[in-house]
Amino acid sequence: MWFGNRILSTTQLSKMSIVVAIVLALLTTNNGVEGQQGKIGSFEYMAMSCRSHSASLTDFGGVGDGRTSNTKAFQAAMNSLSRFSSSGGSLLFVPPGKWLTGSFSLISHFTLYLHKDAVLLASQNENDWPIIKQLPSYGKGKNGEIGRFRSLIYGTNLNDVIITGDMGTINGQGDIWWKKSKSLRYTRPCLIELVYSTNVQISRLNLLNSPSWNIHPVYSSNIIIQGLRIIAPINSPNTDGIDPDSCTNIKIEDCFIVSGDDCVSLKSGWDQYGIAFGMPTKQVIIRRLTCSSPQQAVITLGSEMSGGIEDVRVEDIVTTNTKSGVRIKTTVGRGGFVKDIYFRRMNMKYMRHVLLMTGDYSTHADHGYDHKAFPLVHNINYRDIVAQSVRMTAQLDGISGHPFTGMCFSNVTVSLSAIAEKVQWNCLDVSGVSSGVVPKACGLLSDQQKTTCYFPNDVLPIEKVVLKKCYV
Repeated sequence: MWFGNRILSTTQLSKMSIVVAIVLALLTTNNGVEGQQGKIGSFEYMAMSCRSHSASLTDFGGVGDGRTSNTKAFQAAMNSLSRFSSSGGSLLFVPPGKWLTGSFSLISHFTLYLHKDAVLLASQNENDWPIIKQLPSYGKGKNGEIGRFRSLIYGTNLNDVIITGDMGTINGQGDIWWKKSKSLRYTRPCLIELVYSTNVQISRLNLLNSPSWNIHPVYSSNIIIQGLRIIAPINSPNTDGIDPDSCTNIKIEDCFIVSGDDCVSLKSGWDQYGIAFGMPTKQVIIRRLTCSSPQQAVITLGSEMSGGIEDVRVEDIVTTNTKSGVRIKTTVGRGGFVKDIYFRRMNMKYMRHVLLMTGDYSTHADHGYDHKAFPLVHNINYRDIVAQSVRMTAQLDGISGHPFTGMCFSNVTVSLSAIAEKVQWNCLDVSGVSSGVVPKACGLLSDQQKTTCYFPNDVLPIEKVVLKKCYV
């Protein structure tokens, strides 16, 4: 495995996993705090909406001993607190303790708040995870599954829902899922998934060991994700950090992510299913992230992008020990588009590739995809990029007869590792411009001195949302 500027052996990877495991163990320790019988006390927090009513999980029979199941307690809380949806909304307080639970569903006009010493422990019993249908924009799972396990924290058709805390912890206990992933009949669950929802905030939490993707908003809008610490072992499968999927108006900021897969991945459906559903991911701002993913990328667009991805703005990113910086993945049959994408101020260290684009990421839901559905990749902008100890600057592969166009690279400085490739820019079926790029860009990106790649100055609607100071 490639890690930084060297290859890791199996033994070295195992040692690294042990170190990560120790870190996770420290993060999940709650020092034996019992929570004063679940009393809420008083505190303040920042949120899109404040609530008029509050209750503790212990009010509904919750037991934070790490052994007793709290699935029924969570659902009883939702059933009871739903009566306040039209009269100021409600907050459910999770006190100090270890709260074992299976999958449960949220309600509208609701806040789930985790105390700093609260740990939600995901059940390792498959029976505690209901089976639901695959999303209509995907048709089937990666391995042909027609169903999927519902996420630990789930919601559909919600409005005004907040998941936050004082850096409390949600531990997916994903090891058992990773070990049996190839034998499962259904797709592994996410940690948090909200579907067809609007006005969503997920903030100030530790997310550990998700069975699959950590946060998956899908078919949703007006989303703020901030102040998260997301950690999974670097060899854990498909533990993406944050995956907005067919969503509009999203802000992701101030997060720390260590992942076995992409730190952030933007998606919008798969092949003919995504084309038919036709819901793009757009109006996205991603900023001030610190990421490490030795096996995958910091930011990925696709490969499931059949509904389209557009107007994405990424800035002020710091990474170390990540396989690649930015990756765009698509293939014939996807259709859709990736366009109007902007990156600036990225500082990266120890990586295999800085920039990757591929038009031949040929995984498909089934054989029913349209062989003439060519994706459009256009107007991709990179500027003010610094990367150190890099093996290869860029591998840019478009599609023959349907090239990736409108590429722009300016003020990109890459210093190489001791085992760097001889060819630093490998370009095929792409076109665009470059300026102030070191090492010098390929011939398909014409050198235009004093060019600065564009980055939008207008403010997205989600950036105008001001969080309120709320009191309990």
